[in-house]
Amino acid sequence: MNNSGQMKRIIIATVISFLFFIAYDYFVLQPQSKKEMTKKQNTTMTEVKQNANKTLKSVSVIKTKDVLIINSKKYTAKIDQFGRISEFILKQKKFNEKNKKLDLISNKLPKPLEIRFKNPKLNSLAFKVPVKINIKYLNIENKPKTVILTRNLNGLKIKKIIKFYPNGRYDVKIILSKKVKYFISPGYRPDVAVDRLTIHGALIKKSDGTLEIIKDDDAENKTYNKAIIAAGFDRYYTTLFFAKKPFKVIVTPDENNNPVLFVESNSNLDLTGYIGPKYVDTLASINKNLIDVVQYGVGTFFAKNLFLLLDFLHKLVGNWGIAIIFLVIIVRLVLFPLTFKGMVSMYKLKELAPKMKELQLKYKKDPQKLQANMMKLYKEHGANPLGGCLPLVLQIPVFYGIYKLLLYSIELKGAHFLWLKDLSVMDPYFILPVLMGVSMYLHQRLTPTNFQDKMQEKIFKFLPLIFTFMMASFPAGLVLYWTTNNILSILQQLIINKIMESKKHLKVKS
Repeated sequence: MNNSGQMKRIIIATVISFLFFIAYDYFVLQPQSKKEMTKKQNTTMTEVKQNANKTLKSVSVIKTKDVLIINSKKYTAKIDQFGRISEFILKQKKFNEKNKKLDLISNKLPKPLEIRFKNPKLNSLAFKVPVKINIKYLNIENKPKTVILTRNLNGLKIKKIIKFYPNGRYDVKIILSKKVKYFISPGYRPDVAVDRLTIHGALIKKSDGTLEIIKDDDAENKTYNKAIIAAGFDRYYTTLFFAKKPFKVIVTPDENNNPVLFVESNSNLDLTGYIGPKYVDTLASINKNLIDVVQYGVGTFFAKNLFLLLDFLHKLVGNWGIAIIFLVIIVRLVLFPLTFKGMVSMYKLKELAPKMKELQLKYKKDPQKLQANMMKLYKEHGANPLGGCLPLVLQIPVFYGIYKLLLYSIELKGAHFLWLKDLSVMDPYFILPVLMGVSMYLHQRLTPTNFQDKMQEKIFKFLPLIFTFMMASFPAGLVLYWTTNNILSILQQLIINKIMESKKHLKVKS
């Protein structure tokens, strides 16, 4: 293998590392599809399709009104006259959409805690008879507080006991005076952060640990037994049910084949609910199983564990940008043995260039002998033509994982670092992309090369400029990662170049 072929592979390996992100840049970051919101539907209930032999019928209802307001430091929620959560508004500024506070309850039905019955008469009464409630206002500071909602539907007495927590969690107990088949929903998924390639839809986790993700546009009538999690989610937010005791979940497609979730029962039921951002710490504080609600698409396992490391670093240093820098340092330390060997090998290849040229001239008509003598030359001098590619290839999954966690992790939304107000979006001043391009160029200048193909040399020299423009629209956190990686590569290359030059001088003197 000649030096030209080796450099060609380096270029290919470099370009491959960005192929994933070119697609995401084109389909996600630039043409972010605007969410499609429907008008407020307070007067009618949409038709819900059949699921196996279980039928959930549509019902006309009168205009609803709110009967309870729940207020905490993080959110304000409302309960309507049918015992459903009709609003759930996040108070933090980072969640504001167009300077308006964010309501996580979709305009689409069902609402969280909405109950429907298999019996048509009971189902009709469920949307005509209002609940009776013991209070009208609930203020939550540091401890959870409980409300009780009751109804009498033609002799069926229903008690709904709800304990609200300050972090968005709630526990609900459904108590019936007699057994009857009913369905209760965690609500239609939040309709806030929806784009083309990020995952949004529903997630079911069963007691045996298996996960089922039903994406929007892909829902079918299906029943899941022994579920412990039923969650509707978009990119950043979720509304879900959880229970340690397995329950039965019914998935029905809406008019757009998006999944709608119902828990089926015919007796008393205990569930834990949650509405809010998909904060890993918050979900884990309720139950560690709920961490699975945070999905990153392809490569979820790797991105999830990478986030746990980044989150650990953030808790140590208190800033997401600094945490990303420390993550780069850790990755570089782990890959240091391979990176060091690769850089030394590149240096040796440059030193061997005259001898390689002699062999090419000598065996230009005999490719097999040329290859054999090249390999012998590499072996004698401890040079590996692919040594420079391996560290780069190994960084691809890390780089990809960083991209995915920046795309999905609500924790990094609004995260500040120096002049950057949000590491999850592009640098508005293009400072980081320029620094990345400059650092990439400087690293190129320091890296030993010996191009024999002029076209490859031109392409290689233009890569910093190409990547600068390409990365300009990527999340600032990702560009920060790559810029830091370039700077560390420069420092490492300077050290290796100095070591190799010293060895060369010692050799000459001896």
